Amino acid sequence: MPLVLASKSPRRRDLLKMAGIDNFLVITGDDDELEPLGLSPEQTVCEIALGKAKSALRLCGEDDTIIAADTLVYLDGNPLGKPGNTDEAMSMLRALSGRRHSVYTGVAILKGKTRSVFAEVTDVFFRVMTDEEITSYIATGEPMDKAGAYGAQGKGAMFIERIEGDFFNVMGLPLCRLSLTLKNLGV
Repeated sequence: MPLVLASKSPRRRDLLKMAGIDNFLVITGDDDELEPLGLSPEQTVCEIALGKAKSALRLCGEDDTIIAADTLVYLDGNPLGKPGNTDEAMSMLRALSGRRHSVYTGVAILKGKTRSVFAEVTDVFFRVMTDEEITSYIATGEPMDKAGAYGAQGKGAMFIERIEGDFFNVMGLPLCRLSLTLKNLGV
């Protein structure tokens, strides 16, 4: 019964390997990750993760266990996606400077007829950043493929004063809850 990660994210692959899960396939479907409207942050990330899992299911066998996830950063109830350009990255990082924001990750696990979907939330507190620091950080290229325009596991860590919740959730995969859920499913 193969384990399938339905994600294009290299960070999620690395996190599974770090957790000791080496034997998995990466299969992604054609889901466009469109954000459903009118849902809470938890519901939004769960719906997107479930869409990714269902999309990958069409390419998998009946006995495969599929894991899919989606992570969004929310500031004042508004989602911050991946910046489209350096101006958007600058705007996002300025908005996060000296503030608390929340990172939501939805996880969907499909195993045969069993479906487990959950969301994890982690609060991240940024220190105040100068425009010079933000500009230098953007110049590294790191913010450009990450929700909220920063990577907690990389150079963006220098802006984080503290985190309340699962650190790995901020990276895109809440490992503790994922491992317990997989265990409960017999994986």
